[in-house]
Amino acid sequence: MFFEECAKVSDLVFEIVAKYGGSISAEHGVGLLKKPFLHYSRSAVEIAYMKGIKKIFDPKNIMNPGKLFD
Repeated sequence: MFFEECAKVSDLVFEIVAKYGGSISAEHGVGLLKKPFLHYSRSAVEIAYMKGIKKIFDPKNIMNPGKLFD
């Protein structure tokens, strides 16, 4: 119940973040809790580029697997 309520609030907060061109990330990166909300501050194209860069530098997906991309 708690996490479902937090998700509702997060959607509202990140909609405002997106409206004003903000970002969901801070100095330590996106993090697991913000992972589902990345699309609020990054376009599908940007996310595809991020995945492509990760694949180039980590083709075997051994560095932080599943932390940002599944």
